[in-house]
Amino acid sequence: MVNSWFIRPQCNGHRKMNNTTPKTIRLAEYRPPDYQVAHVQLAFDLDRESTEVRARLEVRRTAGAAGRPFLLDGDELDLVSVALDGRRLGPGDYGLDVATLSIPAPPEAFVLETVTRINPAANTRLEGLYVSNGTFCTQCEAEGFRRITYFPDRPDIMATYEVTIRANHELAPVLLSNGNLVAERALGDGRHEAVWHDPHPKPSYLFALVAGRLEALRDRFTTRSGRAVGLAIYVEPGNSARAAYAMDALKRAMAWDEMRYGLEYDLDLFNIVAVSDFNMGAMENKGLNVFNSKYVLADPATATDAAYATTAAILPPGYSHNWPGTRA
Repeated sequence: MVNSWFIRPQCNGHRKMNNTTPKTIRLAEYRPPDYQVAHVQLAFDLDRESTEVRARLEVRRTAGAAGRPFLLDGDELDLVSVALDGRRLGPGDYGLDVATLSIPAPPEAFVLETVTRINPAANTRLEGLYVSNGTFCTQCEAEGFRRITYFPDRPDIMATYEVTIRANHELAPVLLSNGNLVAERALGDGRHEAVWHDPHPKPSYLFALVAGRLEALRDRFTTRSGRAVGLAIYVEPGNSARAAYAMDALKRAMAWDEMRYGLEYDLDLFNIVAVSDFNMGAMENKGLNVFNSKYVLADPATATDAAYATTAAILPPGYSHNWPGTRA
C-alpha cells in the first residue's frame, strides 16, 4: 500500500510506507527546531528480519515553541508503542502519518520512549539498518536514521548517544557503534550484549552500528599528551593482512592532525569497518568510520600504485571529518 498504514498482527503496530516524492527544501525556508534532543538511548535486539529498536529521548522545547507539536521523522517503521514521561500513549494521544510521528503540545522538558520494529534483510535501499553479506550495517547520511527509529532527523539536532546492542553470538560476534565501549557481557541464551557511549553531541546522520562476523587488525596510537588510543580495522574474515597499509595511513593522519592543527583524538577507541557491500565510498561516523573495502584493502602482490594512492587519499579525510569537521 502506498502512502498508507496497516496493522501488523505479529507486533500489533503501525507500519508506514514512505514513498512520497522528494520535496525541494530551500535555505530561505530554514527555521530552528522547536525541540532539541539532549541525549539518546538506543537498545537494539538484532534479528535479520525483525529487529526491535527501543529509543529513549531526553527532549527540551526551545524558546518560542510553546504549544507546537514535537515532530519525529520515520520511514517504513513498525510502531509498537509510545510513552511520554513513563506513561504509555494511546492512538488518540499522538498523530501518525506516512512520514511523521507527532506529539501534540508536550511539556517544556520530557522523556519520549518508542519501540519500533524493522526488517534489515528486506532493506534493499541500503539506508538505515540493513543486512548485506551477513553483516548488519547502517548508512544514515543524509536521512537514513529515520529508517531506524522515530527521530527529528535533521543535522541541527545534536545529542549524545548511549547504544546497547544485543545479538546472537554466532551470528554477530562483533558488535560496534560510535564512541567508547563501556560494557559487554554474555546473556546466557546464546546472545551477547555490548554497550557503547559517545559523549560528544552529534547529528543523527553520523550514527553508526555494525554487527557481524568480522576480524580485526589492531594497533594503538599514543597522542602527544601520552594517552593511548586503541585502533582497529574490522574486515571480512581472511582480509586483515590486507589492511596494514590502511592502518599506517590512519596513524599518519592522526599524527598530522596533532602536528598541523594541535588536535588530539578525543575518544579511547577509533574503529574502521571495511565491508564489500557499502553503498558509499566512505562514511565519517563519529569514532566508527565505514568504508567500502576497495578503498581500504591492499595486497602488495596484486594492488597497484593507484590503489595505494586511493587509500592514502580517502582514509585520512574520513578520520579528520569524524570529529572536528571538514577543514581546508
